[in-house]
Amino acid sequence: MAQDRDYGFGTRAIHAGAIPDPVTGARATPIHQTTSFVFDSAEHAASLFNLQTFGNVYSRISNPTVAVLEERVAALEGGRAALACATGMAAQMTALLAILKAGDHIVAASTLYGGTIGQLGIGFSRLGIETTFVDPRDPDNFRRAIRPTTRALYGETLGNPRVNVFDIEPVAAIAHEHGLPLVIDNTVASPYLCNPFAFGADIVVHSATKYLGGHGTTMAGVVVESGKFDWSASPAREKFPEMLEPSKAYHGVKFHETFGDFGYTMKARMEINRTFGGSLSPLNAWLILQGIETLHLRMQAHCRNALRVAQFLSDHPLVGWVNYPGLASSPDHALAARQFRAIDGGPGCSGILTFGIRAADPAKAGERFIDACEFLSHLANIGDAKTLVIHPASTTHRQLSEDELERAGVSADMVRLSVGIEDIDDILWDVDQALRAAVA
Repeated sequence: MAQDRDYGFGTRAIHAGAIPDPVTGARATPIHQTTSFVFDSAEHAASLFNLQTFGNVYSRISNPTVAVLEERVAALEGGRAALACATGMAAQMTALLAILKAGDHIVAASTLYGGTIGQLGIGFSRLGIETTFVDPRDPDNFRRAIRPTTRALYGETLGNPRVNVFDIEPVAAIAHEHGLPLVIDNTVASPYLCNPFAFGADIVVHSATKYLGGHGTTMAGVVVESGKFDWSASPAREKFPEMLEPSKAYHGVKFHETFGDFGYTMKARMEINRTFGGSLSPLNAWLILQGIETLHLRMQAHCRNALRVAQFLSDHPLVGWVNYPGLASSPDHALAARQFRAIDGGPGCSGILTFGIRAADPAKAGERFIDACEFLSHLANIGDAKTLVIHPASTTHRQLSEDELERAGVSADMVRLSVGIEDIDDILWDVDQALRAAVA
């Protein structure tokens, strides 16, 4: 592809990172289902292991099929480099452990996905890494929580399941004042709706299981580096000496000196993913690539359908409240309009929304609603082509205490919909008949 042309999103979603196979001429990316790769010579093998030559050694470290996925997601995010992992949780862990050690501290939004709160708040604490969760509605909450040991700020573009919009730019400014990277989970928005790097984020993570894959078939995660965070500038150099000093975990290589603006990605690949083993299989990388080819089309359909459902619920006499930033009445609507791609004249706010039923016992009515759905699927996932429904307080966020649920914005009556791309009239019919059954 011409290097001097700024290709559109849809073209990059289909072509970035891939060329016709030079051996067979196959146009589709081949699945390189192999554990390891033959070396040209002993000298070539040594050069690969010393990171003096780029190439493939072992599929736990790199693989040609996986590399296409990495290049494609980096291109869609406007990033410098990417690293694919086995799951979204593995990507999140890899992204953070590449720059954290025992005694370090994270400041994170309190409105994160329940599994993320568990990983940061419980899993990382066992490693000696502490997390402070703050209300992201006021960016200064991040500033107030920063300590001398803080090494990263963390948030989600769109919170799950609160669907709150994270104000990236001011939090990025706070992070950079203190020489810290801002890490953003862009899973719910996807790179089609938002590019966090454009607002100052430094590292982006995805659960590719969701919208990137799009069909509920495949687990995967991706870490993307902007290439713009200067690890050698003060005060970052004092906080992250491991980026500048010889690596004890990999032959004494100096990642920032050797690889420059993608040194962080190489450190995450060689020190974390290689040794902790959260690698993505070639087949799963290929399946995610199939989903990404239609990402731009699916996200438009998700956004249009979700807005229609949110408007329908807002006007429904059996619904007590609706939360979706695409609604003009949402307190996050103006921020969404600044950060997200426009769809039909309004901000595209993905396919996730939440609501509560107007009933004497709203939580019980929510359970009855879910049981009454005909083709809406009750399961723990989002970002599928199919419409999905769940009760977060008793499932995805069940491990949280009442105080943690309140801080996360998860109420007992909350029902979460991940609106799919079926015909909108059929989605609205199923929602309406389930609502009426819930209060009958």
